[in-house]
Amino acid sequence: MSRSGLICPGCGSSNIVDDDLYCQAQLVCVDCGSVVSEGVLANEPVGGSEVSYSRTTAVTKKPCVNLIKGLQRVKAICRILRVHSEIEDLSQTYYNKAYQHESFIKVTLQKKEVLGGCCVLVSCRLLNWPITMGTISCLLDADPMVVGVVYQEMVKILNIEAPIVNVTDVMEAHGQEYKISSLHVPAELAEDSKDLTKRAVALVELAADTWIVTGRQPVPIMMAAIYLAWQSLKPNKHRMKFSLDRFCQVAKVKKHKPALKRIAEMKEVLCKLGKEIPWVSEEVTPDNVVQQVEDILKHRYALLRRALRTHEDALLAECQDSLTEETSPSQTSELVEQNSNASSVEQCEPNTDGTQQPGDGNDNPCTVPESQDPAPNWGKRVLFAPPCVIHAKRRRVQQPELQDVTGDEEISDSEIDSYIRTPQEARDFSLAQKILSISESEKS
Repeated sequence: MSRSGLICPGCGSSNIVDDDLYCQAQLVCVDCGSVVSEGVLANEPVGGSEVSYSRTTAVTKKPCVNLIKGLQRVKAICRILRVHSEIEDLSQTYYNKAYQHESFIKVTLQKKEVLGGCCVLVSCRLLNWPITMGTISCLLDADPMVVGVVYQEMVKILNIEAPIVNVTDVMEAHGQEYKISSLHVPAELAEDSKDLTKRAVALVELAADTWIVTGRQPVPIMMAAIYLAWQSLKPNKHRMKFSLDRFCQVAKVKKHKPALKRIAEMKEVLCKLGKEIPWVSEEVTPDNVVQQVEDILKHRYALLRRALRTHEDALLAECQDSLTEETSPSQTSELVEQNSNASSVEQCEPNTDGTQQPGDGNDNPCTVPESQDPAPNWGKRVLFAPPCVIHAKRRRVQQPELQDVTGDEEISDSEIDSYIRTPQEARDFSLAQKILSISESEKS
């Protein structure tokens, strides 16, 4: 291909063509064969050819494929939860920051997917959008323990101060997951979501006042509250026969096994309060206590005080009966200590908002000071106590350090008795003691 406008410096001919026979293209004169230019880089006044910006290293690198997929997953989770655009943008911002960190850049794809859900969770909490970690775990189909670990690590790395969400704040959002409206189930099983949420919130507040919520996962507590609320709104025989498994199948939700224990604990508390209702003549049992839930929740503060007073009177009567039977001083002191523990529980005022549990660092008289040495298993003698006290774990007793045994140590008589096993050995041992005593007396 000829080049116009170029003149050969040797012969003055304008017949110059591109010679790309070799790896570097050259401009050669056809008439005399002189090389006019060795490569296109020598043709520029600055010593180089023009290179487009897209071909330089200064262009911004494209994000990796996993980052793009992660941002799409974060966006999809936000659309499923129907959050507003501010939460969606904040979630993507957090995901970009966390993804570039060295703690998350070389991890598995599953952990990166969990990281996206944790970014949505912390964004919802910061912008006061009620959501639980269990909901995120269900959307991601991940282990709640893994989600919790990644969430704690992400919050620490990004230095985010996420507020703690109360169970009652997310009850309304959790209740909408249960498909028990008139559009999904028959009329005898249908219930209005607002009435169901209101009754369930009251049950959770009562559970918080009686230490059931303390240290427990929120999702099983909410499931137990919704199940009992659904039964108590229309306590007919048809609903009373419904088990938790069947209720979850009808409501199209996944059952949580700890919810069965929470139901039993709530029914136990309801029975203790139901026995204090003056106009209830029949015996209140876990099987029929659901029928009294409305009255119990309506007068729960008065019933709590009355139940604590009744329990204290019973302890006082037991103490007096034991004193009349001439009990030992140690048993008497133990009964007095039980009475003092019960009276301290009575001084606890029920928590009206259900957001702060007794013993969280305030000056509540129910808290046991660190300097005191409480009696073992005192939670089983009071009416209401935290689960960690009622089901206390056995603490390991520190074993004394073993000293070097030389074989020259003296053996006590009590230790010798432990080695004697047969009557013959006992006779031989007594005979040996007599001989030793006789020989010692003769020497003296």
